[in-house]
Amino acid sequence: MYVIIDIETTGGSKKSGRITEIAAYKHDGNRVVDKLSTLVNPEIPIPPFITNLTGISNAMVGDAPTFEEIADDLSRFTANAIFVAHNVNFDYGFIREAYRGLGKEFSRKRLCTVKLSRACFPGLPSYSLGKLTDQLNISLQGAHRAEADARATTDLFELILDKQSSKGLFDANFGIDDLDKMPSPHINKEFLQSIPDDSGIYKFYNRNEELIYVKRSKRGVRV
Repeated sequence: MYVIIDIETTGGSKKSGRITEIAAYKHDGNRVVDKLSTLVNPEIPIPPFITNLTGISNAMVGDAPTFEEIADDLSRFTANAIFVAHNVNFDYGFIREAYRGLGKEFSRKRLCTVKLSRACFPGLPSYSLGKLTDQLNISLQGAHRAEADARATTDLFELILDKQSSKGLFDANFGIDDLDKMPSPHINKEFLQSIPDDSGIYKFYNRNEELIYVKRSKRGVRV
């Protein structure tokens, strides 16, 4: 089971921003079987430029439920399903941070339709959702609203499912299911589970503990 999700927020940072809208389509691999969609009261003001982008105003979310009020429903809706989104780290990161703010953890397997699209439809000039919908003849009416974007992402996901080249892509994204079978004497389950999900700096050292490589991980910036 898959849940294709899109959110709108008050800004780009999951630490300071809040969710203003969530839409999710539950998909069994053949068709959509359920839907969840709601505005969310972020409990902070929505900046004017976000209102101009999404059309979501402070007045619209004034009587909407807070994230705390929908958290249990969202948890049940996504339970035992794979979390799918376009640039998944953005949506997943915001939702996970919202749960952490409630003192709860949120953990789901993830698939990114940006990465899958690059593999299934190579050579396109852009893999943003707006450009992909144009290039692949997917309807997107009302962009930058959660339900419209989630519906378009669902249609994109179905195209990916239909592509012969998508075979094996999901396993490649999920990696090794049994971490005890990791084929390396230097990497074990405890080490992998200690690696943070957040962006940051990672460094590689040689056996003499000399720094040989430094790189900054990618931010969860929406495309």
